[in-house]
Amino acid sequence: MKTPAQHLRDALQASPTRDRRRFLAGLGALPLLGAAASAPLPASAAVKTQARIVIAGGGAAGLTAASRLSTLLEGASITIVDARKEHYYQPGFTLVAAGIKPQNYVVSGTGDYVPKGVEWVADKVAEIDPEGRKVVTAGGKSLPYDFLIVATGLELNYGGIQGMDTARIGQNGLGSIYHSPQAASATWQAMSGFADKGGVALFGRPAGEMKCAGAPLKYTFITDDHLRRRNNRSKAELIYMAQSKSLFGVPIVAEKVRMLFQDRGVKVNHEHVLQSIDLDKRVATYKTPTGTAEQGYDFINVVPPMRAPEVVRNSPLPWTEGPFAADGWVEVDRETLRHKRYPNVFAVGDIAGVPKGKTAASVKWQVPVAVAHLVGDISGQAATEVYNGYTSCPLITRLGQAMLIEFDYKDNLIMSFPGVIAPLEELWISWVMKTMALKPTYISMLRGRA
Repeated sequence: MKTPAQHLRDALQASPTRDRRRFLAGLGALPLLGAAASAPLPASAAVKTQARIVIAGGGAAGLTAASRLSTLLEGASITIVDARKEHYYQPGFTLVAAGIKPQNYVVSGTGDYVPKGVEWVADKVAEIDPEGRKVVTAGGKSLPYDFLIVATGLELNYGGIQGMDTARIGQNGLGSIYHSPQAASATWQAMSGFADKGGVALFGRPAGEMKCAGAPLKYTFITDDHLRRRNNRSKAELIYMAQSKSLFGVPIVAEKVRMLFQDRGVKVNHEHVLQSIDLDKRVATYKTPTGTAEQGYDFINVVPPMRAPEVVRNSPLPWTEGPFAADGWVEVDRETLRHKRYPNVFAVGDIAGVPKGKTAASVKWQVPVAVAHLVGDISGQAATEVYNGYTSCPLITRLGQAMLIEFDYKDNLIMSFPGVIAPLEELWISWVMKTMALKPTYISMLRGRA
């Protein structure tokens, strides 16, 4: 079995020298977290203020917002509230589960990215009170604010699948990448064992909004490739349980994935949503338009339903009607990320109730827009920045190749490397971006430099 370094080396060596040079020369302008990089203002242009700003959540969105605000404002009181001391590079979870990266590749410390001058309250957010303009921690600390940025991320609702037990991930053919770095590593062990033997493998995604909707597709392709590399593809049946009538939210991408699945012998069952699972018997039960359907498996990658964290669902911040109301996503204007009823509140990252944007790439575009409008409120100079729904998905289609898919609210395909990368082509360049270049860009984003 090849090591991650060997996979990367092979991808580089298999490409034409001219293409390698063109790509490597462009890495300094890597667009995966936003094609139009928004550099922070120089220190001399910082706005002087005594505003109190609380950021609920210290993940990618919260840390990025803190870094930008600490540069753009002078004298502000900026506080991040998050109990988790470990920071997870979530775009790398799939790579860990693919055997491409080790578990520690996705783990670092939250404190490594908290900017100088920003206070980090290492406690859980227990209450958000937009009427009283305060956030209360689990330890009872009250944090009054003039402006609030909600960046809590989302909740993986494994309890929404009857019979699911996250403690058994990695055992008896059960995989689930999203849960944690440990679970991603355990999923790799389970999938690798399946690839050695063959059998029936199930993939799919939940109904409703989710982070990185392309990840379940990626893992289907990755499993297919591992089977082929071990000469066991003929011994396996791969079934993708699509939650709707489409394989992807962008029609042209959905059609491309359909064609690739057809070419690689992946069966698709549409309008199948995982409802329950018997981990001992290895039987999954799906809700369908005509009732329920059972399917036995030798390996399954469970992707749980996702919703807003309880502290947000129980606050006045969520949508009260429309498609984002049921799961508690924060009611914001989709172009400015400003709350529709509380103008001093913004939401960025996974928690924002907007049609697209639950990826790290979206954070790169959302945060500068929200921060610009917040700073504009302080300075008295109204901001004009707009978030257009930019989302990026480096969709791995086999080890050594990926499609770089970028799109906006209107499902327009965006090309950050025109002439080098076509969005629906399987390319080694897109693979190297995903496996090598994306993480350094992500870290630069956290530190406000991307």
